[in-house]
Amino acid sequence: MPKYAKFLKEIVSNKNKVIGLNENSSTIVSKKLPPKLRDLGSFIIPCTIGSSFFYKALYNLGASINLMSLFLFKRLDMSEPQPTNISLQLVDKSITYLIRIVKEVLVKVDKFTFPIDFVVLDIEKI
Repeated sequence: MPKYAKFLKEIVSNKNKVIGLNENSSTIVSKKLPPKLRDLGSFIIPCTIGSSFFYKALYNLGASINLMSLFLFKRLDMSEPQPTNISLQLVDKSITYLIRIVKEVLVKVDKFTFPIDFVVLDIEKI
């Protein structure tokens, strides 16, 4: 008898095998939820952009784009940005049009320096 036919026969005949559980597998099968831990909040790190130091910068945990407010962009007196026509849908379903993009801004975190592209967004001061 072919293997798949035997497998199908076992499924159709509803033969259930009793399997003994040890303490490790019984925890998985019993579907107990792990205890809920408190929220640690946002992941922030200190960093330096140009001569400005930010000790509470929100860390990028895999975001597609890096946003910077127009206020901060003007305060940092950065190089001339390139115009862009990107539109961004925010969490509240509103659509915002991004103004400019600044390429390869050097951001220093501890002893490491990273070139990061920022999209400048015209939002109020945070």
